Amino acid sequence: MLSFEIDARFPSRDDLLTRLIIDGYDDLGAAAEAADDPSLPPAERWLAVCRAVRAWATAHPHEYALLYGSPVPGYRAPRDTVPAASRVGIVLGRILGDAARDGALRPAAGKRDPGLVSQEAVEVLGGEHPALDETVRLRALLAWSSLYGTISFELFGHFVGSVQDADRYFDRAMEDLVGLIGF
Repeated sequence: MLSFEIDARFPSRDDLLTRLIIDGYDDLGAAAEAADDPSLPPAERWLAVCRAVRAWATAHPHEYALLYGSPVPGYRAPRDTVPAASRVGIVLGRILGDAARDGALRPAAGKRDPGLVSQEAVEVLGGEHPALDETVRLRALLAWSSLYGTISFELFGHFVGSVQDADRYFDRAMEDLVGLIGF
C-alpha cells in the first residue's frame, strides 16, 4: 500500500527529488529567517543568520548534502525550486539593503566591474541603492557563497587535518567576510 501512495503522489523520481529539495530549502530558509533580528546591527544580523544556516546544516547533514552536495545524476532542478532556494539569500540581501539605507556600509574601494552580478542577484542582494554598487554586491555574493563552501568543507570532511576547532574557524571566517562586505 505504501508504494502505491508514493507512486500516486510522486509519479517519478524527479518529482520526489523536487519535493525533497523544496522542503529542504524551505526548512533552511525558515531557520535563516528566524535568526534575523532587525533590531541588531547589520554585522550581528549577518553572523546570526550564518550561524543559523550552519546549525541547520549540521543538524540535517543529509538534507544539506541533497541541496549542496553532489548533483543527482540525470536530475535537473526545475524553476519552481528557485523561490525556496533563494530564501537564505533574500534574508542576507535584506540585511545588506537595510545596512545601505541606514548608512551602515563603509564605501567600497576596489576595482569596478559593472555587469558582473546579474540583475536577479542585484534584486536579491539588497535592491537598488547608491551604497550598493557592484563591488559591495560582489563581496556580498562572495560571502554568501563562502558561507556554503565553509559549511560544505566541514560537513564533507575537507577540514580534517586542517582545522582544529570547527566552531572557532567558522566564526572567524564569517567575521572576516562581514568585514569584507563593509559592515
